Amino acid sequence: MTNSQHPVFDQQFREQFDKLLAWRRDVRRFDDRPIDANIVDDLLDRACLAPSVGNAQPWRFVSVQTGAIRAFVADHVDVENRKAKDGYDDDETQSEYQRLKLHGLREAPVHLAVFCDEETNDGRGLGRQTMSETLTWSVVMAIHNLWLSARTQNIGLGWISILQPEEINRILDVPDDWRLVAYMCLGYPQRESDEPELITLGWQDRIDRSKTRFVR
Repeated sequence: MTNSQHPVFDQQFREQFDKLLAWRRDVRRFDDRPIDANIVDDLLDRACLAPSVGNAQPWRFVSVQTGAIRAFVADHVDVENRKAKDGYDDDETQSEYQRLKLHGLREAPVHLAVFCDEETNDGRGLGRQTMSETLTWSVVMAIHNLWLSARTQNIGLGWISILQPEEINRILDVPDDWRLVAYMCLGYPQRESDEPELITLGWQDRIDRSKTRFVR
């Protein structure tokens, strides 16, 4: 029996969806406009529509609003960023790396830390007996929902990975069985582009898509 109320995703919708995917960016440069708290709540609601293994819904979102904690995170990322630069052997790559702006933590109005509750009983273990990492992958799916949803509101999202997860867990005082998956900053971007900044700055181009597809 066909449900007459089901949505119809027509060609116009598909074209708009393609544009959404193409214009999603990892944003580092934000202006000083605040984001209404209701919009953030709405984005998190959309994130929680993501699929999850066994319907476990293991994502845990922490809104970081305390100024001292935000400053600690920004300083911590700066330290780790310098370490990452020094990890490159040649001066040319170090120079290229130093030109990159890899976080907007001091400008972005919203900080979100996203965790995976690795001991959740929700889902009753379904689907993760042999691949326990599917819990984390479920959280990543929620982040992707958030990312695309933010873009529909003309909001940019930057995923910060140059940090030590145990330091973030400690400063946020979260449960021991929560695993940090992402620390993100959200805000209105200074400019919008359909080209990743790492391409614009010559760090890494798009690879040939055919190199990512195999048949067995």
